[in-house]
Amino acid sequence: MINDIDQIIKEMQDFASDRSEEFKLKFLSKKGKIQELFDEFRNVRPEEKKELGQRLNALKNMAQARFAELQAKEQQFFTASKIEDMTRDVATDSIGSIHPLTLVRREICDIFSRIGFTVAEGPEIEDDWHLFSALNFPPEHPARDMQDTFFVEKDVALRTHTSSVQIRCLEKESVPVRKIFPGRVFRNEAISARAHCMFHQVEGLYVDKNVSFKDLKQVLLYFAEEMFGPDTKIRLRPSYFPFTEPSAEMDVTCSICGGKGCNICKNSGWVEILGCGMVDPNVLKNCNIDPSIYSGYAFGMGIERISMLKYNTNDIRLYFDNDVRFLSQFKNA
Repeated sequence: MINDIDQIIKEMQDFASDRSEEFKLKFLSKKGKIQELFDEFRNVRPEEKKELGQRLNALKNMAQARFAELQAKEQQFFTASKIEDMTRDVATDSIGSIHPLTLVRREICDIFSRIGFTVAEGPEIEDDWHLFSALNFPPEHPARDMQDTFFVEKDVALRTHTSSVQIRCLEKESVPVRKIFPGRVFRNEAISARAHCMFHQVEGLYVDKNVSFKDLKQVLLYFAEEMFGPDTKIRLRPSYFPFTEPSAEMDVTCSICGGKGCNICKNSGWVEILGCGMVDPNVLKNCNIDPSIYSGYAFGMGIERISMLKYNTNDIRLYFDNDVRFLSQFKNA
């Protein structure tokens, strides 16, 4: 044991770290080296206990003195560095915030995931079949014109909607299908406070047996209440889309004025947020799905439109300008 005591004395003298807690853990803790020697001391022969006991006590006193010395050095360093409280939170550098469009996209996906929708994505450059023909766009439809679509080459274009991903899913997967399709889309439009040549969509699709317009309305009401609050009301107005029949546009009560009328809702109390309808039988046929057995609904919304309503933003260009004064407002969102 005397050799063990001498070895520990040498280790304490050679201890290189300035951290007092590390020293305490190694030598003075309940599982430290000095305590191990005290545990062994119980088995020492009676005639050796006096000498070894004195050496052990001296070793312990030496360790405590060394520990106090390390603590004093630490305190001097903290004082010189003006570090007063080691328990306070560490200061962190500002590293930006999540983009508001990403926040809204995540929230939309989360809302629909609660009722069984999964996420699917597809290519941003599409062929004519997936972008137009399979979706029942007639050959003379203006969306095929160069004025509305960015064509890469003949019959290949930047997608104008994420409906093309719906076709890809219906072609590859067996029904039932219940999915949402978020993504970036492109249209040849003049950039203004209300429109942009690039924006983001989330579309949804549900195809199964006995799917009705009533199911669609209930899903959209659930979404509106989850996104804008439980007091939100919706209304559906007849509309036209090549890939749905019947088709509708959905309005929600303006969350800014509570439906009373303001400049955001043009004093109508309502704001249009999405288009929807029952999947046209021709679309199902194009994907080798029998419309006499299966039916479905589809809907699509612009993420920018939802974000502008949610955050009371009056200029869509703010989402693309990378102005940190605008983006920094969403750090705690």
